[in-house]
Amino acid sequence: MIEFLLNGQIEKLDQVDPNLSILEWLRTKMRLTGTKEGCASGDCGACTVITGTPNQGGSTYYQAINSCITLLGSLHGKELITIEAFQQEPGHPVQSNMAEKHGAQCGFCTPGIVMSLAALHANRKEGETSNGQILEALSGNLCRCTGYRPIIEASHQAMVEEWKPDSDHPAAAMTNRLPAPELAGIHQDSFTLNTPQGTRYDSPVSLEELRTLRREAPDSRLVAGGTDLMLEITQQLRTLNHLISLERIPELQGCTLDGNELVIGAAATYQRFRASLCELWPAFDAMLDRLGSLQIRNRGTLGGNIANASPVGDMPPPLIALGAILVLDGPKGERRLPLEAFFQGYKQTTLQPGEFIHSVRVPVPEANETLYIYKVSKRLDDDISAVLGAFRLTVDNGVVRACRLAFGGMAAIPARAAHAEAALTGQPWNEETLQTAMTALASDFSPLSDVRASSGYRLQVAGNLLRRTLLASTSLPGEQLMVTDYA
Repeated sequence: MIEFLLNGQIEKLDQVDPNLSILEWLRTKMRLTGTKEGCASGDCGACTVITGTPNQGGSTYYQAINSCITLLGSLHGKELITIEAFQQEPGHPVQSNMAEKHGAQCGFCTPGIVMSLAALHANRKEGETSNGQILEALSGNLCRCTGYRPIIEASHQAMVEEWKPDSDHPAAAMTNRLPAPELAGIHQDSFTLNTPQGTRYDSPVSLEELRTLRREAPDSRLVAGGTDLMLEITQQLRTLNHLISLERIPELQGCTLDGNELVIGAAATYQRFRASLCELWPAFDAMLDRLGSLQIRNRGTLGGNIANASPVGDMPPPLIALGAILVLDGPKGERRLPLEAFFQGYKQTTLQPGEFIHSVRVPVPEANETLYIYKVSKRLDDDISAVLGAFRLTVDNGVVRACRLAFGGMAAIPARAAHAEAALTGQPWNEETLQTAMTALASDFSPLSDVRASSGYRLQVAGNLLRRTLLASTSLPGEQLMVTDYA
């Protein structure tokens, strides 16, 4: 049985289709149709809802998520807030300001926008909410009616206004971020959902339980955030017969420093490990701003991004550039391997039957060592990479002592540019050496042409990203790089 709080009321469900999304359940079972379906792929944000997850510190973490690509089973022990909660007076500041600033026209996307901004309002801290924070909150909400100026104006005004609902308001707990009392009685044990059709959903709470389940059912599908896996259900209309959830296993959630390595659990979300990773390697910060949307980063996990084995996944190239180590677990025990050795071909990995990704070990920086990450895509926010370049350089007295250059979007797997690395290593870090390395890229990759970019474009962009790295590393602090020469 799964138990959770929906707009202030406890829901207990024991007959649940493991493939059922939160969105489908809300609209077809509960007739809560304020939450809209636009894309069913986590791109448009019309389906945005808010979840509240109690944490060990005694508070609740509220976040906006895409309900279209989140399984209903993931709600166990959490609070779910939909747009219907804000029908009760007093209205939320986001609602009133969206109306006053003319931030809505057709209204289809508006519920999702309101929910994204309400989550930002709940998590805001003292002081003015920055324009960047507002844009981040809205990055996963597409509106094709109004343009965003009135929405942003409404957002700024709403963030400085207090909201003081009565204690019986369906979303009252958001105001103090304390766990709703109703959640205290929900069991924390593992559970299994079965249907007469033979589908199954397991939610273990320990690593040992997971090992047992994987040993008994090596063909089961693992789900944590589900931001990619769910597309098989919503876009390909598949039924996944056996799902095992990872999000209640503490051993897979952590992000801790172990000597000279940062250990990130496979089921840790981007938002969970972001601060720790960016403190060591600041280049990840700008890249993570463009990895999906905030809704995606609230649910998506590091292990999922790696296990998906997509050639355009954003996390593998920089981790490969850093020489990260992948920790696998399974029936035969733990084994470790360089992340770059994990990928064997398009959507093919070295995972053995019953194995799963346990964690990723990321080295801390050494002296004179810098990481550069650049993502090129058709759209700035919430888009898939055409090319992603990640370059780890050790430059001492103007000479490249060591380098690791990794790319996504250039081959069937994320891969290093061995010939370009050889052209740089031991050479002066200057334009002449750069030209040699750029030429060598043609020996490293023969990119495919697809809807995102042509082969020639990808190869040219890869070289230009190397040039950008040279310019960035030799520019004055704070100096902006501008494109002034077009081919």
